[in-house]
Amino acid sequence: MNPRNPFRITVAAATAVLAVTITACGSSGRTANGGSGDEALVWALTQGSEATFRASATEWNKAHPDSKVDYQFFQNDPYKQKLRTAVGAGNGPVLFENWGGGILKTYVDAGKVADLTPELDKNPQWKNRIFPSILESATFDGKVYGVPVNGVQPVVIYYNKQLFEKIGAEPPKTWDDLLDLVKKFNAEGIAPFAMGGGAKWPDLMWMEYLVDRIGGPEVFANIVAGKKGAWSDPAVLKAAEMSRQLVKADGFAKGFTSVSADTGQAEAQVYTGKAAMILQGSWAYGGTFVTGAPKFVSEGHLGWTGFPTVEGGKGDPTNVVGNTANFFSVSEQAGAKQKATALSYLKDGVYNDSYIDSLLEIGNVPPVKDLDAKIKASDSADWSSYVYNLTRDAKSFQLSWDQALTPELGDALLTHLDQLFLGEISPQEFCSQMDEAAAK
Repeated sequence: MNPRNPFRITVAAATAVLAVTITACGSSGRTANGGSGDEALVWALTQGSEATFRASATEWNKAHPDSKVDYQFFQNDPYKQKLRTAVGAGNGPVLFENWGGGILKTYVDAGKVADLTPELDKNPQWKNRIFPSILESATFDGKVYGVPVNGVQPVVIYYNKQLFEKIGAEPPKTWDDLLDLVKKFNAEGIAPFAMGGGAKWPDLMWMEYLVDRIGGPEVFANIVAGKKGAWSDPAVLKAAEMSRQLVKADGFAKGFTSVSADTGQAEAQVYTGKAAMILQGSWAYGGTFVTGAPKFVSEGHLGWTGFPTVEGGKGDPTNVVGNTANFFSVSEQAGAKQKATALSYLKDGVYNDSYIDSLLEIGNVPPVKDLDAKIKASDSADWSSYVYNLTRDAKSFQLSWDQALTPELGDALLTHLDQLFLGEISPQEFCSQMDEAAAK
């Protein structure tokens, strides 16, 4: 660490194999309250917004040589455990990227996260730019503990238009349409859906949408509220049965349970023509499709559509699931100068004009107001407009379940859901085991 810049914030994150720093000075590995002086760590993710974070750091460091930021990046799954361990031990970084919801709340309840409400209230131009509905994912008891740092992240179905043209089909509008497509693509030797099941959480997107389409958002609201027997709701059981139905119908590419969700392997199956579709978050557009297959995207071969309806279901077809956005939160244990630098960066360095332009360049739509003109002028205007309108018009935007729930219940959910998709437990057993986990 350069001693001439004592107030430097290190935005530390690392890839699973290699840590890459933006400035010549790398992380000292010291923590917010375990190191000397005002050194600090800030952790972020590789997926989706890495290019924007890098450009932002370069711009910020040039203008603020005495309060720099350094970005390094973690892959998704290793990051979750590292962050949980560090924050739980009181060694958390000054700034850390997170998903809001139940996991952030556990850090808040433990007194590890700074309340940003006073600063937001003192700076109404900052606060009022952000969609209130997005801030809700990081708001507890009326206090805000995180601000969004990237785009809204609804989950959608991406599809290979060339493969659909090959079999003369249209994207599915109903669940029956989807099952019919499974048969047609399998008959042509094409996997209907790719999925990075090795990470388990991609399985969850199917359950989230099916439960919503069948029973509406109230079903999961009862689960979050801890209602006894909520996991055995008929909508949850039906969704589990339909998930198994899709697996047994060879709806997913062979070996999907061992495919990584962090390396773009699943998306690559779509743009290389091995799979027709993938259910994935909006982060996959810029983070994987544009970077991994720019020509495929620029030539208009990538399509997208919403999740199909379920006959007789109570859920509104405009409802979406996913991550409302990723957030940056500030450690309560950081020093006063560390916090001041972090807050200054969040207020003035995040969602400024160049930052927003950088997000839109990769099809990442930030949850800030008055972006219509910028969206229309962006390189990914069609995609960005779709995402903007999808989230704007949604009757409900349900936060990913593993983020909305406590870490313990979220872990149990992913474990049992993986077992369900593998056929190791039945839909009934999935519901009963989740009820047991929720009762602990």
